[in-house]
Amino acid sequence: MEYSNVIVIGAGPAGLTAAYELMKRGTRSIVLEQANKVGGISRTETYKGYRFDIGGHRFFTKVDEVQQFWQEILGKEFIKVPRLSRIYYQGKFYNYPLSLINTLSNLGVAPSALILMSYLQARLKVKLNPEKQAETFEEWVTERFGERLYRMFFKTYTEKVWGIPCSKIRADWAAQRIQGMSLKGAVINALFGAQNAKSLIKEFDYPILGPGMMWERCQEKLEAHGIPVHLNTSVIRIERVGMRIKRVIARQGDRTLELNAKHFISTMPVSALLRCLDPLPPKEVLQAAQSLKYRDFLIVSLIVNREKLFPDNWIYVHSPEFKVGRIQNFKNWSPAMVPDHSKTCLGMEYFCSVGEELWEMSDADLIKLASQEAIALGIGVKPGDVEDGVVIRQRKAYPVYDAEYRQHLQVIKDYLEAFDNLQTVGRNGMHRYNNQDHSMLTAMLAVRNLYGENHDLWTVNTERSYHEEFTVEDQKTAAKLSSVLRSSNSDRPTAAIQ
Repeated sequence: MEYSNVIVIGAGPAGLTAAYELMKRGTRSIVLEQANKVGGISRTETYKGYRFDIGGHRFFTKVDEVQQFWQEILGKEFIKVPRLSRIYYQGKFYNYPLSLINTLSNLGVAPSALILMSYLQARLKVKLNPEKQAETFEEWVTERFGERLYRMFFKTYTEKVWGIPCSKIRADWAAQRIQGMSLKGAVINALFGAQNAKSLIKEFDYPILGPGMMWERCQEKLEAHGIPVHLNTSVIRIERVGMRIKRVIARQGDRTLELNAKHFISTMPVSALLRCLDPLPPKEVLQAAQSLKYRDFLIVSLIVNREKLFPDNWIYVHSPEFKVGRIQNFKNWSPAMVPDHSKTCLGMEYFCSVGEELWEMSDADLIKLASQEAIALGIGVKPGDVEDGVVIRQRKAYPVYDAEYRQHLQVIKDYLEAFDNLQTVGRNGMHRYNNQDHSMLTAMLAVRNLYGENHDLWTVNTERSYHEEFTVEDQKTAAKLSSVLRSSNSDRPTAAIQ
């Protein structure tokens, strides 16, 4: 039996951040990771020397402590990457964010006028009934953009991602991801340039060898300080006495690990965590956990015999006739991601769920489908250009904000908060569609809670705007939060969990 002060379940951004913050305070932890490498969905996969993300992962944050963490781990191994993305819709490419001249040119004057009329009708409806709160994604976006723009630039792509109608998705998700953006703001910015309002970032930091480089380096630093990161290790049981965790039982190949600790930080899917508890939680808690839904994801990485294809980092594919949802051009994230600079590596991203037709297709059929769609999209790929490909499947990539998720999550949250020595952090640990920096922030605050502070982890990323948008108020909020974090750093008790 092995003992540690803290057991950290999961070696994604949140889990490794927790272990690293504990290490800096002189506290020993043990990290358990089910996969064969660290990073979670922020890992970097490799195939024949080609490196690719599980989706694209920019390094941009409003929280100074997160930025300092990244710099401490990688420093000069970041590169600055210009941000460029577009929307593909009905055979044309639209700038993202929308540009007035580009949009008018693609749509024509008459359709553009109809979009404006639709927007004005939606705003009038809101003014006539100001007390009505949008409950669904469809209502939330239509109120802000009008029905026509919603159907063109939101509905199809969003339903590809989630696999359910926009009328079944909670408005919470829209509020988190596209908060504060409006058609009025887009038109004003297009006509007069960015005003004293929200604007998207123009460039971002990126590890030269992909986001997994950050977490592989973090793993190296932990292990150099005697903090073990056990890969290929599945948690099979979490033993408790009342509302206190006593022990984690894990399996690593043929070996069974029994791990005791004073404190436990979990990033595993909260539904799986509850099913591992021994004894099991009450029936209503298990029912709530079973009711939480996830969206899975797969990426088909194509090696294309073309030096240059398109200038974007990524392209959103809104046209319903294509199954692909988003296309990454990893060479445009970092040239070092591609070992042969006469070729290009594309990531064709498909959103699906386990058991659906796409998920169950063979790798060969998926590579064939992705190759056909890359050619048909008109992004520069010609017949015969695709030389090779590989498929990576990712389970539970996205927590789903369906109509019932909030009530189920409240039951789970109330139950978990009663534990004396268990905290859940990260995207799946809290069933929240957090960005990487928000997941890291929950881990930082969880560590501070172990030293006597009292942070409510569930409030992270509930009122704060999407990480690309930047306003004076956002700066003030971020500065205030960073100040709190810095002050807690300056007076670190070292005996609280020794």
